[in-house]
Amino acid sequence: MSRVNQQQPAQPTESIEQVIDRLCVKIPDHPDPGILFRDLTPLFADSQGFTRTVDSLAEAFEGQFDCVAGVEARGFILAGAVARSAGCGVLPVRKEGKLPRETYRQSYQLEYGSATLEIHTDDLARGSRVLVVDDLLATGGTLEATGQLLHRAGLHIAGFGLIMELTDLRGRAKLGGHRVRALYRV
Repeated sequence: MSRVNQQQPAQPTESIEQVIDRLCVKIPDHPDPGILFRDLTPLFADSQGFTRTVDSLAEAFEGQFDCVAGVEARGFILAGAVARSAGCGVLPVRKEGKLPRETYRQSYQLEYGSATLEIHTDDLARGSRVLVVDDLLATGGTLEATGQLLHRAGLHIAGFGLIMELTDLRGRAKLGGHRVRALYRV
């Protein structure tokens, strides 16, 4: 079997922060001048790095959740893996119009317009404990909307588990005082 990812293998003493930093590709001036884009797809592609990331997210909230919610689209990747690691199910938080049955909806503002997220009304029992996972916390708008959506559905938010947090953008302040665990903060 050939190794697809040619990144250096993890060192035994390497912290999860070091793993993420090593595998994250920093792209200056993307998508606009002055922006440093942090591409986490090499982390997803690296089996050791991805496993360590998933295990770290699951362990941070161990025993505190019944289901993992993943926000479309990169959150889906993490939610499935964290749920599998924890032995529970996944709640997909989808963009408007993607779910076929009755939904709860939550709209929110984007930099240039608005968007709406949805979950099915009957996928989880009211009061279920849900861990929300995503790749990145920036301004917090999408995760804030996800939290509002879960509250409207009568679900308890166990916390927000993230690979990376861009602290300068202060997105954590929008998450209603819920527990937030970002594995890597810049």
